[in-house]
Amino acid sequence: MGKRVLVVDDEKLIVKGIRFSLVQDNYEVDCAYDGEEALEMARRKEYDIILLDLMLPRISGLDVCREIREFSQVPIIMLTAKGEDMDKILGLEYGADDYITKPFNILEVKARIKAILRRTGVGASREKRAREVEIDGLRMDCESRRVFIGDKEIYLTAKEFDVLALLMFNPNKVFSRESLLGTIWGYDYPGDVRTVDVHIRRLREKIEANPGDPKYVHTKWGVGYYFQG
Repeated sequence: MGKRVLVVDDEKLIVKGIRFSLVQDNYEVDCAYDGEEALEMARRKEYDIILLDLMLPRISGLDVCREIREFSQVPIIMLTAKGEDMDKILGLEYGADDYITKPFNILEVKARIKAILRRTGVGASREKRAREVEIDGLRMDCESRRVFIGDKEIYLTAKEFDVLALLMFNPNKVFSRESLLGTIWGYDYPGDVRTVDVHIRRLREKIEANPGDPKYVHTKWGVGYYFQG
């Protein structure tokens, strides 16, 4: 059986179209039409990726995303009819990994899904072939995609994990925001470098005792970010 996808949207024709196209590519697809149903399904079953509409009945897509992040690191792509930058950034703040603005081409949706699954799966990259890395009390298990500080597990989103892995496997190397965006999100990603800033801030909030004075992920002003090795 193919990868499991949960499609959440209150517009049934959109759901039907996405489901039909994904099934043709051998994905296993479940559908939900409101936020409450989506949360229930996400708790009951493990998915490889979730397509989540921003505007949903009962519980908004942003709140669904936030609540899912409390118990799962499943990659989430937000679907939004709004084009304002703040909506996109807000979706990332709540833990989304990517966003697609409606109306969209189903080929773009499938390309984004494949890109995220490729990055979060067992890839051929050096970072993902390595089993584990530990630097100054921060430990990353790349096979299970888990992160620990001491004995405490830190729950990261798929993109947060990928950013941290790239930095940790290249300690003291400064990556520009543009380089991080291209490497982690892909050079065809329509977002801008603020996406990187959002994820770095969220990452620091999770792994740093004092995000304002970081121990691990540092800023090289005017250049980019690096991991203190």
